[in-house]
Amino acid sequence: MIPDGKPLDEALQRITHLGIGAHQDDLEFMAFEGILRCHDNDDEWFGGVVCTDGAGSSRSGEYQNTTDSGMKEVRREEQRRAARIGNYGVMIQLDHASETLRNPASSPLVQDLRKILLSAQPKIVYTHNPADKHTTHVAVVLATLEAIKMLPEHLRPSRVIGCEVWRDLDWMPDEDKVIMDVSGGDLLAATLMECFQSQIAGGKRYDLAILGRRAAHATFLDPRKVDTACQVILGMDLTPLVTGESRSIQEFVSGLIDRFRSEVTSSLR
Repeated sequence: MIPDGKPLDEALQRITHLGIGAHQDDLEFMAFEGILRCHDNDDEWFGGVVCTDGAGSSRSGEYQNTTDSGMKEVRREEQRRAARIGNYGVMIQLDHASETLRNPASSPLVQDLRKILLSAQPKIVYTHNPADKHTTHVAVVLATLEAIKMLPEHLRPSRVIGCEVWRDLDWMPDEDKVIMDVSGGDLLAATLMECFQSQIAGGKRYDLAILGRRAAHATFLDPRKVDTACQVILGMDLTPLVTGESRSIQEFVSGLIDRFRSEVTSSLR
C-alpha cells in the first residue's frame, strides 16, 4: 500500500527510514522516531513492514466473535489507516502466520526482507530488540539481522536499532542506550495509536501505556539533570551485528546484561 499512489519501485527507492515489526501497531509503538522525522518531509521517507497476518490478535467487546480471517482484515485496514495518517512512503504487510515465523527452518521471512531491503536501501532500520519477551518479536529481529547480513556491505543500513515493545530497555546502562527524543509528537502519536481500536477494545490500553512509558523514560533517564525532553523511546544499537563483527547475538545481548549486572553490583559495593 502506497498512500500517495507512487509506483512501487519509486516508493521503495525513496525510503530512508524503514521499520520492520511483527504485528500491526508495532511500528507505531517502537519506530515512532522515524515516523515523526519523516512526517511531512519530502527529503526523508518512512517505510513500514509488518510481518504477520494479525489472526492471533486478542479480541473482546465488539470484536469478541470475529473470526481469524475477519480479524486479519480488520488489522490490515487499521495498519493502512495508520500509514495514511503517518504519510508513510510505503506500507508492506507480508501476511505470514506467527507460528511460521517462530520456526526459522521453514520461515520465508528472511528472503522477503532481503528483497525489500535490497529495493529500499534505507539508511536506518528500526526493528524489535532481541531481549523482547514476545517470541514472535524475537523471531522478526533475528530474521531482519540475517536479511541485512545477506546484502553487500555497501548496501547495508548505516544504523540498525532494536526497539522496545514487550520489555522496555530502561535496564540497559546509559552508555548503551539509543535515546530517541520524540517530544512534540504527542498528537501524531495518539492519532496513530487510535487507529488500532480492535486492540484497545480487546482489553489492552496500548494508547495510554506507550505514551506513559515514553514520558517515564524522559523523566527517569537522568536523576541529576532537569528534563530536556518530555517523550523518549529507548533503543538498542544492533549495528555491530551487521557490520562484520563475529559475535553471536546471544553473546551481544549477554554482554549488555553483564554490564547491567556490573553496574548494579558496583553501586551496592
